Amino acid sequence: MRVKILVVDDEESICEILKYNLEKEGYEVTTAYSAEEALTLDLPSFSLMIVDIMMDRLSGFDFAKRLQNSSSTENIPIIFCSALNGEDDTVMGLNIGADDYITKPFSISEVIARIRAVLRRSNVSQQISYNVAKGTYEPDITFHGLRIDRNEKLCYIDGQVLDLTPTEFSLILFFLTHRNRIHSRAEIIRAVWDGQEVTNRTVDTNMARLRKKLGKYGNHIRTRTGFGYGFKEEEQED
Repeated sequence: MRVKILVVDDEESICEILKYNLEKEGYEVTTAYSAEEALTLDLPSFSLMIVDIMMDRLSGFDFAKRLQNSSSTENIPIIFCSALNGEDDTVMGLNIGADDYITKPFSISEVIARIRAVLRRSNVSQQISYNVAKGTYEPDITFHGLRIDRNEKLCYIDGQVLDLTPTEFSLILFFLTHRNRIHSRAEIIRAVWDGQEVTNRTVDTNMARLRKKLGKYGNHIRTRTGFGYGFKEEEQED
């Protein structure tokens, strides 16, 4: 079964370029020329969405918020693709919960690389089902009341599920399996973003967002200015 991708952009030429090239890569692609049109589609059937930001009436940001407010679409990865290339725009997109942010004009090879990386991080449901069928059960990873279920791709604190994006889940999984040392941003990018080109700012933004969601366990994530980040088991001293 082919991975289904939805492209939402009010520029018809962009939609057609992406559709043509992504279908050459084996993806099944549907296009919508507005967020309103996209909302009429069977959104839960898509594995990933590429969404423009500046569209008439309903913006890409607002469209993404609607998806995340529905249990049937909240876990679908979103890549924003926009001519807005300021740092604040990128940070806002990531804070909303997007898994990546691509600026126009873009290269097709870059888009394809980022799609592959996001899909790997989100661990498509077909692969999960395959692993379960094969009996490749992976034991939970725990640290006090913090627990990661690697089979269901869920993170819990004191029994409550955390609302993490696929990138945030990959980050906490990386840190809990590589504790008590500082990792450079380059190491983190190789492990979590599969080595694709992302900025240090992207790493920092995702780390800040993850630390906040982890609550009391966020204090165990340490920052070493000029070096990177690590997860320390001992409590942070005041």
